[in-house]
Amino acid sequence: MSVSANSKSAISPRSISAKFPFWAQIVTGLVLGALLGWIARSQDIGWLYTALDKVGHLFVQLLKLAVGPLVFFAILVSITNLRKVNNAARLASRTLLWFMITSLIAVAIGLTIGLITNPGAGTGLTPKDGKLPEHAGSWLDFLTGIIPTDVVTPFTELNVLQIVFMAAVAGIAALQLGDKAKPILTLSESVLELLQKALWWVIRLAPVGTVGLIGYAIADYGWDLIGKYATFTADVYIGCALVLFGVYPLLLATVAKVNPLHFFKGAWPAIQLAFVSRSSVGTMPVTQKVTERLGVPKEYTSFAVPFGATTKMDGCAAIYPALAAIFIAQIFDVQLSIGDYILIAFVSVIGSAATAGLTGATVMLTLTLSTLGLPLEGVGLLMAIDPIIDMVRTATNVAGQALVPVLVAAREKILDLDAYNAAKASPVDAVDADEKVAVPVAA
Repeated sequence: MSVSANSKSAISPRSISAKFPFWAQIVTGLVLGALLGWIARSQDIGWLYTALDKVGHLFVQLLKLAVGPLVFFAILVSITNLRKVNNAARLASRTLLWFMITSLIAVAIGLTIGLITNPGAGTGLTPKDGKLPEHAGSWLDFLTGIIPTDVVTPFTELNVLQIVFMAAVAGIAALQLGDKAKPILTLSESVLELLQKALWWVIRLAPVGTVGLIGYAIADYGWDLIGKYATFTADVYIGCALVLFGVYPLLLATVAKVNPLHFFKGAWPAIQLAFVSRSSVGTMPVTQKVTERLGVPKEYTSFAVPFGATTKMDGCAAIYPALAAIFIAQIFDVQLSIGDYILIAFVSVIGSAATAGLTGATVMLTLTLSTLGLPLEGVGLLMAIDPIIDMVRTATNVAGQALVPVLVAAREKILDLDAYNAAKASPVDAVDADEKVAVPVAA
């Protein structure tokens, strides 16, 4: 018996996605992960603990697998694409300026919340509970570590900052060569599309990865331990929420003079994926597509988003280190001065590239602590809850990475207002020659 076209369409992936949208899959993964993690810990089920660990680890590894080449080709192509944009230097400088402004606002919010709530008080934690991190950041390491010793190691060790440096050099050299570099640019664009296509397959696994990541965090650390960090965890979430749903909408309404609700409708796919994956770079293809959907010209987006994915970190490099520095100072009974708070703001704005868009913000935190002269053992105090707070940090990062191009495009009168106002949280299906990309979104 033949199957009609209507029957086929009834069970198509598009139909299934509409009935069980991506955001619902993510929420289901969160709930299921928390439940399985609690069961594994309370019942001491070793195989379940191991399974959750492996599932979460494999998802992160799949994301990291594409990070090195994705960053290299994205930055290279984005720099060369600037030749297609009028006033490219002006757009680049304005982008960097707004990165700095929003970072300053975010770090100020983090410091204010920390000073009001005293997150390190009453935790029961002592300096003995801390331990030195395996890798610590310093300004000397940061400055000297930008230039790689060879072209292979940055990719094998996933040193994103060095990869960005090499890509920037290659991109500028390609611009200087002009027509002679066209074959390389064509190849780079094709490789970038290939990597993004492969990354979409990984992104579709995000609900499964969520089960493993959340489940392992609960099974490994437990609610009791997380309870000791209740104030600090709440501070991070409140700080990120204030930036996400307070500062960003205010900037959209006053600076860009657009309706903030349309921004969140359009940007939501990237924000929710960032929350789950905890990787700005892993989310970058989605961030770029939703920013284009919001009416930002593709030529400018292809520069601003990759640039932001490696340097724009309002969550990991502004709110978090500000709160963490106050938290650790209180645990170790160190009094911070006004000068110290200014240093925190300085590190947040200048050193944010050290986070490099990967999961976690340990390097940024150690850079902040070493600048302030605080004990690096304090990093060990926060590792237990890092997976929990890293979700909202990364979501804030990615929202900011989409926000700034919208602000700059609106100020420069190149924002497509019709596209912006038509932005909806609805699926965009199928990767094909027409540049339609499958973006998992809320229905």
